[in-house]
Amino acid sequence: MDLKDVPQDVGGLANANMKELCYAVDKDGKYTTKLSEGWDVKTLALNKSLELIEERVNAFKKQCLDGEISPIPYYMELNRMDLTVLADYMNKWKWTLKRHFKPAVFNKLPEKTLQKYADTFNISIAQLKDITL
Repeated sequence: MDLKDVPQDVGGLANANMKELCYAVDKDGKYTTKLSEGWDVKTLALNKSLELIEERVNAFKKQCLDGEISPIPYYMELNRMDLTVLADYMNKWKWTLKRHFKPAVFNKLPEKTLQKYADTFNISIAQLKDITL
């Protein structure tokens, strides 16, 4: 992209008083950097992905409130984590965490494990057990 073509669409970055560093080719054909105010296409894609995440968070919340799953998938999605990331934080196998998604298993977890989940999600054990708090 040429230096003159670096997008300057006012978008999500402008709302946060931020600019994005972009690489572009100057008039001499050398790579240089230029700050961008944003790009409408990128803003639309980001907003759509955030909407999809919000839909999944709401679906997990409903399933949790209905007693179908434990709160772990809800907090995992709320914190933009996947099973691999959570397994690394918890220092546990993914299959172990999947078992914890079952309410019957979750309700029998030891305090130490609940505390590790709470610390990972940066919440209290009470909030972990009751997502309405």
